[in-house]
Amino acid sequence: MKRLFRPIYLQKRFFIALTILIVGFVVSYMVPNLFGVLKLLFLILILFLIADILLLFASKGKVEGTRLLPDKLSNGDENPVQIKITNGYLFLVKLKIIDEIPFQFQKRDFQLQSKLGSGKSKSFSYQLRPTERGVYYFGSLNIFAISPIGFLAKKYSFDDAREVPVYPSFLQLQKYDLLAFSNRLHQYGLKKIRRIGHTMEFEQIKDYVLGDDIRNINWKATAKRGQLMVNQYQDEKSQPVYSVIDKGRVMKMPFNGLSLLDYAINSTLVISNIALKKQDKAGMFSFSDKIENRVVAERRSSQMNLILETLYNLETNFVESDFSRLYIDVKRNLNQRSLLLLYTNFETMDALHRQLPYLVAMAKQHLLVVIFFENTELNKFACKSAETVLQIFEQTIAEKFIYEKKLIVNELRKHGIQTILTKPEELTVNTINKYLEIKARGII
Repeated sequence: MKRLFRPIYLQKRFFIALTILIVGFVVSYMVPNLFGVLKLLFLILILFLIADILLLFASKGKVEGTRLLPDKLSNGDENPVQIKITNGYLFLVKLKIIDEIPFQFQKRDFQLQSKLGSGKSKSFSYQLRPTERGVYYFGSLNIFAISPIGFLAKKYSFDDAREVPVYPSFLQLQKYDLLAFSNRLHQYGLKKIRRIGHTMEFEQIKDYVLGDDIRNINWKATAKRGQLMVNQYQDEKSQPVYSVIDKGRVMKMPFNGLSLLDYAINSTLVISNIALKKQDKAGMFSFSDKIENRVVAERRSSQMNLILETLYNLETNFVESDFSRLYIDVKRNLNQRSLLLLYTNFETMDALHRQLPYLVAMAKQHLLVVIFFENTELNKFACKSAETVLQIFEQTIAEKFIYEKKLIVNELRKHGIQTILTKPEELTVNTINKYLEIKARGII
């Protein structure tokens, strides 16, 4: 790390003392006896200033600082940034820390303050929440050291410039990694789904032991062996699970800093990981006016890295999404019955009816789950108390749009299409719940 030029900065305490002396000299014109005392005080001020310069610049001590950053940041999550500072002076110093964080955060007044004893080291941490994927540039780390006198500050600027990529929310991926297999699902809103009937595939025939399900007795094998034999089953595995992401203009709508597309991307990363843990094949692709970013559903060690890198480069293209092209591509390229998690958004029944024939056609060949979003801002607006005729009119319109979302859900279910209508921040949990429900019911 390269340490840059260290200029002198006069502090507020010095200017306050100097202002008091100037006012005193003005008053001394009317009170001549005060002039001598003020000259002495001015001399003392100069001596303190010189002493401060000697303490900060003539002594062998110095301040060392470094910024510790992760290799990549997680989009939509709080990411820790750590700063470690060591005081090499022989006296206590007051510190002002100004870190040049990326412009995307728009934090112009970022500053940390503390005191640090002689020879001591201290770590400071703060959180950053990115809301866009891409490369973020961190500039220099600036530390201002102030002696106990407090008239001057010595600036240390550490050239710790670094570019850090912001990836889809891998922190969510780690958070939910084991939850789908633990007993703590309810703590995060995940449901334990009761397995209904036989959702198994045949594994082997074995001798009957006390406790085996008598419904699984294999009578032919029993007759041949002369003792009870039962069929043993295992969970169905290696079913293709595709996350299909609409990256048209309807997915650019922002909620809590993140676009709907980013919510869908974060959910895709988590559900792909859980599908692989459940021994299924995970894949994805996106569509708008054409099909792009395809990752064929596989079960291999490099699959998650491939999905992560593909999601990192995903962006909306502000065009109308072509569901007919999506249907043709699915029919042509997906020969095995698959679970399709379709992330899109419908605001009106008219928008749904234009695409409904293609959704119904896909649902005949695959298990289709249409995932779209509640407008949480409209929900908040509709819950406010109306005081004027205009506010009543606006709330009526808002309630109409909210009701239309529910009609869309009913229309899709009427055609046998699974649906998830969710708040953007609850997307990942609700998608996991639906996947676990589908696995437990064995309907794929």
